[in-house]
Order: sequence, then C-alpha cells, then structure tokens
Amino acid sequence: SLSAGLDLPGRFLFATLTLMTLIAILVFIEEAVYIYRKIPSSKRSIIIWINAAAPVISTTSCIGMWVPRSTMFTDFTAGIFFAIVIHKFLMMMIKECGGQKVLLRRFENGHFTISTGPCCCCCLFLPRVPITRQTLFWLKLGTFQLAVFRPVLVFLSIVLWTNGNYVLYNSSPKGPALWISCFIGALTLFALWAVGIMFRKVRILLKCKNIIPKFALYQFIVILNHLQTTIINIFATQKIIPCAPPLSSTARGSYIAQQLLIMEMFLITVISRVVYRRKYHDLEPPEGAAEEPGDKRQPP
Repeated sequence: SLSAGLDLPGRFLFATLTLMTLIAILVFIEEAVYIYRKIPSSKRSIIIWINAAAPVISTTSCIGMWVPRSTMFTDFTAGIFFAIVIHKFLMMMIKECGGQKVLLRRFENGHFTISTGPCCCCCLFLPRVPITRQTLFWLKLGTFQLAVFRPVLVFLSIVLWTNGNYVLYNSSPKGPALWISCFIGALTLFALWAVGIMFRKVRILLKCKNIIPKFALYQFIVILNHLQTTIINIFATQKIIPCAPPLSSTARGSYIAQQLLIMEMFLITVISRVVYRRKYHDLEPPEGAAEEPGDKRQPP
C-alpha cells in the first residue's frame, strides 16, 4: 500500500477518490432498489447489470489505487464484468423492442446494416443482412462469446502469471501477454460490432426510450475503460510518463489511469441514474404480435 508514504495533498486526493467511489456505490444501490421495485421482472436484472458497470469499475480502480500490487486482478475483474455488460446491453435493446418475437415481427422485411463500427465502418460495399431469427442468434452470439472467452483467457493469464510466464504490460512478442491481449481485443471488437449493428437498427424506434443517451453512456465506459487505459499504459511502457520513486513508469501509468477512472465512473454513475430512472411509455406492439411473457406489466 502507498498510503504510508503519502504527503498531505496525496492523502486528501486518496480520501476524495475513495469518497467518490463510496458515493457511486450508494447511488447504484439506491438505483437498484428502485429498479427492482418499479421495472418489470423481464428487464429488471438486465438494467441492474448495465447500471452496475460504472460503480464496479470505480470500485476495482479504487482497490487498485490503494493496493498497487492488486492491479492485475482488479483490471481482470473489471474486464470480465464489462464483457458481461456488453452482452446485457444487446439483450436490453431486444427487450425494449418487446422481445425477440416482437422485434422480428416489427422488422419483418427489414435488414441489418453491417457496415458499421468498430470493425466495418469503412466497408460500405458489405451487403445488408435480412433480419431473421438466425441473424439475431449470430448477433447475440457475437456478444456472448466475449462473456465466455474473456474469463477463460483471464484464468489462463493468472495461471501463467503464477508460473512466472505472464508479465503485465509486457509488449514483447515472445511473451504470452501481448498475444492474449490482442486476442481479447479482437473478441471485444467483434462484440462491440454486434451491439453497433443492433443499435443502428433500433435507435429510431427506441428514441422514446432514450436509447441514444443510454448507448452514449455505454460507449463512454468502453472508451474510458479500454482505450484510455491502453493509451496511458502505452505511454508508461515507452517511458513517456516518467517514473516517480517509489513508483516505476508502468506503476505510475496504472496509478493515473485508476484515478481518472474513479472520477469518470462517478460521473457516469450519477448520469446513468438520471437517464435510467425516467419513466418511459412502452412501445405499441405491431398488429398480430404479442409481447414476450413478463413484458406486459406496466411500470408504476
């Protein structure tokens, strides 16, 4: 722990960031109670999972800030949790449309535009794909694979680390860290692509459900938790971020990333409470279609 070697401004910063983490947790607990009481059971767990993303990342970052040697485990925990959240966000969009059966009925002759980010935003020549049960299955599989394979790869990383073969932030092609990170990155891009394809199709329909601000918050978490942290770690490994004894460059980069994440996830937690707490009218089901069981109950 670094707390023993902190000066007064450092202790004040640590105390402030820890307080922000505790407030984020309390805000999430209050929001979870509200969701449990007011939201239909079919959507309840999905929305709670999505709202938990920011406070969980804030908590793991706070633990990593106080106990620097736990950074690898806290990063892995946040990564696994957010992999599940990506799948839950896709399922939330399907549920908000009334469920899979209603979605297929509503877009009976529609098509998915697969030339979208982050994988194929420049591939305008790609054909449009009909919206069928099979294509929905592939989209769900695209996010589900990350929720399954990321914990497996994290477990493999921990096994290699205990054996001394895995070194965090080691960019050498001879080490497993680079290859495992690249594989996880590819799986993550594929999952984000599936969510982007679905969002592009339902964003107009679900505009009344404020899906655009919800998607924006989800995208901010992706960018801040993955891209921002990766950039800071690259700067640290290249010694652009100087060392400050007793912290090395990589340790200081991780330290900066964690402090930024705590502040950013605190803001996202507060904004999410406002966005998800609003009451929305349910969509009118298409003629001849019934909503999936559990979706008929109106929120109070």
